[in-house]
Amino acid sequence: MLDPRLLNEGFVVAIAIEAKPGEADRVAALLADLAVPSNAEPGMKAFLPYRSPSDPASFFIYELYRDEAAWAEHQATAHFKAAIPELLKLVARRERTPFVPYAPLCLPTPARPA
Repeated sequence: MLDPRLLNEGFVVAIAIEAKPGEADRVAALLADLAVPSNAEPGMKAFLPYRSPSDPASFFIYELYRDEAAWAEHQATAHFKAAIPELLKLVARRERTPFVPYAPLCLPTPARPA
């Protein structure tokens, strides 16, 4: 099981994407192709694309980086530079919002055996 504290360490970018009419499957394929090389980057902790089951044209990407510099490194990669111009042709909306942890993750203390 993944330790939730690992998700609270680093630099997060949340990305909302809305595909243009008729382009949702192409967007999905492009994001799937981007996931493998993105997750192989040394500064990338997680690149997780999601697709809405209730609105197949709506996508969300959770990106977790080591730090803000790793986000800049991601944007300089060949796979990012090749994919983004193509992606922008297919989307009606793309919003990227960076986040950083501002409070420690509060987890319940495990119960001690009796």
